[in-house]
Amino acid sequence: MATGAPTGDKDARKANKRGAARLAAVQALYQMDLAGTGLNEILAEFESHWLGQEVEGAQYLPAEAAFFRDVVSGVVREQRKLDPLIDEALQKSWPLKRIEAVLRAALRAGAYELDHRRDVPARVVVSEYADVAAAFVERDETGMVNAVLDQLARSLRAAEFAG
Repeated sequence: MATGAPTGDKDARKANKRGAARLAAVQALYQMDLAGTGLNEILAEFESHWLGQEVEGAQYLPAEAAFFRDVVSGVVREQRKLDPLIDEALQKSWPLKRIEAVLRAALRAGAYELDHRRDVPARVVVSEYADVAAAFVERDETGMVNAVLDQLARSLRAAEFAG
């Protein structure tokens, strides 16, 4: 009996679309931070011009648009709660405001998912945002994103790390 895994393929495609949504969310948050672009404007721009499109010769993966929208708008809505959590997890000498904008965006998006997207396992969130950060920064900084999000995951979702 053949045991092809159509559900596995579907799960892999969904994971890829979520990964693309996370990358796009970090880029959108970064742009909002640097350019002061508003939420509605950034969502419209990314959904019409970036997600699943070819931009400057690079093909952007199709992203799960609803997931992208949830992460970006969730970070904006919850930023006053998320930033102190991230600050606490960072070493005292490096407050969030001193972190590079793209890393700030990755940390905020990861913290939002850890706090609000209980449907996604904490370890997946930490790993995915470390991967997203790796697309933009050096390995040491990727390690910092991994460490901070891992610390947040262990405090926000202690039950997933018990036993």
